[in-house]
Amino acid sequence: MKKMLALTFIMTSFGLSFQLGAQASNGSIDLNKASRIKNPFEMRDPFKRELRRRRRSKKDYPGLRTVFSNIPSIDNVPLDQIKITGILIGKERRAVAKMVDSSGKPGEQSFILKEGMKLGENNAEIKAILPGGIVLVEKIRNVYDQDEYLETIIPVSSD
Repeated sequence: MKKMLALTFIMTSFGLSFQLGAQASNGSIDLNKASRIKNPFEMRDPFKRELRRRRRSKKDYPGLRTVFSNIPSIDNVPLDQIKITGILIGKERRAVAKMVDSSGKPGEQSFILKEGMKLGENNAEIKAILPGGIVLVEKIRNVYDQDEYLETIIPVSSD
């Protein structure tokens, strides 16, 4: 059975190549009749990845996410110079803070703080805003070159 299949395969392939050879010797090969492909040179290479051109929308431009502002921020102020003056509790918790000058007096400008914001020189993150104050967690390196997390609580002041 296997021999018959092999013999049939060989004969059909030989017969096909013989027919193509006969056509080639006549010089009458017409590529349009031999295959349905009109222009084989315009076909995509099956071994190359298909290039997809992506259209950029307004959302993709990195310049639109940048915020330029001349409003002073409380980002790099040391934690000992920040005073919490109020807490807003609701769906989204907020804290109202003021910067303290060298004499210990709070400034006039108020800043709104949200959970997840970074404060201070070591980028302490606001983890929780509670009715009594805010909880900050900052990551530092100790003397053994290991990460250590310090938790700081800034209470609401009544001044």
